[in-house]
Amino acid sequence: MNSVALVVAALCAVVEPGARAETEDLGNGFFHHGVATPVSNHRGTVATVDGEGRDVALVWLFDHRGGYALLMIDAETGKSQEFPMPFDPGGDCPYSSVLSSKNKFYTHFNNHFVEFDPEKPGFTFHHATAPQMAMSMTEDDNGVIWSVTYPSSGVVSFNPETREFKDYGHVHDENWRQYQRSVVTDDTGWVYFGVGNTSSQIIAFDPKTEEAKTILPEEERVTAMATVYRDKNGKVYGHTGSGDKDDWYELYRGESKKINEPESIDQPKVITSSQALFHREFPDGKILKACDLVDRKLVVEDPASGEVRELDFDYTSEGAHIMGIAVAPDGTLCGGTAFPMRFFSYDPKTDEWVNRESYHQWNTVARAGDRFFVGGYGGGFLLEWDPSKEWAPTVKGKEDCNPRYLTECTPVIHRPHDLLPYPDGKTVVLAGTPGYGYTGGGLLFWNRETEQAEVVEHAELLPDQSTQSLAALPDRKILGGSTTSAGTGGEVKAKQAELYILDLDTKKIEWHEPLFPGVQGYTDLWVSSDGLAYGVADQKTFFVFDPIKRKVIHQQDLTEEFGPTTSQQGPRVFVSSPGGDLYMLFRKGVGQVDLEDYGIKMLADSPVTIGPGGDYLDGKIYFGSGSHLYSYQVPTQ
Repeated sequence: MNSVALVVAALCAVVEPGARAETEDLGNGFFHHGVATPVSNHRGTVATVDGEGRDVALVWLFDHRGGYALLMIDAETGKSQEFPMPFDPGGDCPYSSVLSSKNKFYTHFNNHFVEFDPEKPGFTFHHATAPQMAMSMTEDDNGVIWSVTYPSSGVVSFNPETREFKDYGHVHDENWRQYQRSVVTDDTGWVYFGVGNTSSQIIAFDPKTEEAKTILPEEERVTAMATVYRDKNGKVYGHTGSGDKDDWYELYRGESKKINEPESIDQPKVITSSQALFHREFPDGKILKACDLVDRKLVVEDPASGEVRELDFDYTSEGAHIMGIAVAPDGTLCGGTAFPMRFFSYDPKTDEWVNRESYHQWNTVARAGDRFFVGGYGGGFLLEWDPSKEWAPTVKGKEDCNPRYLTECTPVIHRPHDLLPYPDGKTVVLAGTPGYGYTGGGLLFWNRETEQAEVVEHAELLPDQSTQSLAALPDRKILGGSTTSAGTGGEVKAKQAELYILDLDTKKIEWHEPLFPGVQGYTDLWVSSDGLAYGVADQKTFFVFDPIKRKVIHQQDLTEEFGPTTSQQGPRVFVSSPGGDLYMLFRKGVGQVDLEDYGIKMLADSPVTIGPGGDYLDGKIYFGSGSHLYSYQVPTQ
């Protein structure tokens, strides 16, 4: 066997309801409860053949570490080999890949371009590049592989015959992070790619002169993704991304001509796509029906005979990234993971796990009495789960589901960052950043009694900002902390984040102020029983705020003594006990806040880097680190 290949044996079996966690005491008050979702996600799958002509499936594997390996599965036996990436994935992963006409599999991420040869089998080329990862890839008429990268339109090429690799660097500037979801070449060698999402554009790149030029005039650019397509006639056709079907261009030799919508585009076959690439056709005509990394099943159909074979395979995984954790009404620790998008539940009483497919990505979670609410990505959706009833997978628009789909509010909120069930028992507030390419996120108010949603856009709150953190104040007021971050790929316009007070009845901001010059986001907020608000700005500035006087009464830089707090799309940095004690989660350990003099004491350094928070149950603070769930036993007073 090739020295870099290994026959896989999974680190963890797929978690089914009732699976044992086998909690481990790590000492110093810390406990390890296992991996929440011990499976990986594919980031591109293709059906092809190996060096002996046998049908194989190639899968880019992705877990909380990033794109860590290429999995090759024999489609006749299920035997699998795993090839670790020849560079550190660094948490990054494939967003595009291409299976070439010469049967080589390519991808490009974490500043590295790579070639895998299933006929060897093994990695046969890799090279460092300008940042960062390919959003689209293609093969030109001469067999040269091209990729275009996020976030600054880097272009690279690789000639498999001559082995010549060329990094052209970043060829197009914007003041926002660019997505490039299509790249093609014409038959003269010019390269074209579409850009989005803040303001669409088509770029024409000449490899001979290494010069790039824009195609779309400013007045035709829209908040969308421009797209390009190759035709077998050798020309390229591009669309602006607008809703107008006639906003098309014909592109050839770097020149452009405005045209009406083409009657048809006859695209040459190039096996490429986004991270969702799933090429099903084996060269011998068989079909790859499924490659299930959760149940570890490969399904292959032979159309000639009608035979369908289901094969078991295996692979290693360190599990999916935990998004957030909260105590559910049934006394379990629950949340979601990505990728894949899964629900998890850990029961400390029985030391058992439950793991199920979830409705998309559970960004932020919170308990409200006997219910558990979820704010999720994409779409800025809101779910309500009743743990006392049987689980029924969520289907949008279907009433008898549990969790139940309530509403969504994209693009006003697309990626939730906080979820606040207000103590009145009838109001739930969702906050977060907007859709791809947009700037400024609003708020979603859900009335549990009328089951009606009200959405307030950023222009009526803090223009060009989004809300990152929320806390309940008395008298139907809420305290909000903003972020200047735009939606994914959007343009940052605000100069600094602000704290604000909003009235729940009017949905109007009564007061707002940039308390700390230069701060870009308020990481988390918590309000004590005496009405004082505790907060963290930019993961490093701890402060106490008096909402009545509307002034900061205490401020501390955490950097030198404690380091940064945890961060996440729903961070839960502050964790409080039923008795009113306040704790903080730092990356390096667990701290406690003295509510009398506002001093912070580090209770214990954690044996692992603390990631997403965090909740308190029966004397323990639970938190995540990568794909693992941990807890810390709070010392008795």
